[in-house]
Amino acid sequence: MTIDWSWISDHAGDLASLTLNHLQAALTAVFFGLLLSLPLAVLAHRVRPLRGVLLGVSNVLFTIPSIAVFVLLLPISGLTRTTTVIGLTIYTIVVLLRNTVEGLDSVPTRAREAAVAMGTRPLRTLLTVELPLALPVIMAGVRIATVMSISLVSVATYIGDGGLGQLFTDGFQRNFPTPVVAGIVLTLLLALVADALLVTVQYVLTPWTRKQRHSAGGRA
Repeated sequence: MTIDWSWISDHAGDLASLTLNHLQAALTAVFFGLLLSLPLAVLAHRVRPLRGVLLGVSNVLFTIPSIAVFVLLLPISGLTRTTTVIGLTIYTIVVLLRNTVEGLDSVPTRAREAAVAMGTRPLRTLLTVELPLALPVIMAGVRIATVMSISLVSVATYIGDGGLGQLFTDGFQRNFPTPVVAGIVLTLLLALVADALLVTVQYVLTPWTRKQRHSAGGRA
């Protein structure tokens, strides 16, 4: 397989535009997925009978092929970016909901009891105690959801969107491997860079985890 490097240099502007378009779709889906999954996760954590229902429904949605989701959305939102974002958001909710519930479950009971003993209201306890302590697990879900969304954006090519996925279609139709390889490499780079940035964000937002690791290392 021969790569036409001149094609890549000649289309650098198009590649940059498609990369930005691809990233925008993925991050928008993760944002809305997080916005929807957080209250659902709190509800599932607080109201135990709803836990199985919410997680079960999300798991069922995850089994639907992504192409089928986009096709089902076409009569509602048409051949638009909205269809792409809604479809991707459905998949991110599955990961984010489960991880957020598990993160809230991992919060030590003593931490909640201490907040209650200090007279902290439930909402403030959630925002200042439970969610911060659950953040490492939640961020793990955000990382998975982000990488997954970046990989799934290409599927939206079948509805006229798809970001870098358009390179795959172009390359296959013309039997020209260079756009396909360029699309694969750029998608991988996007996923790696996004994951590295999220790891950095988690590192900055959870300083207590570093102290715990240092303490454990000192005892060892």
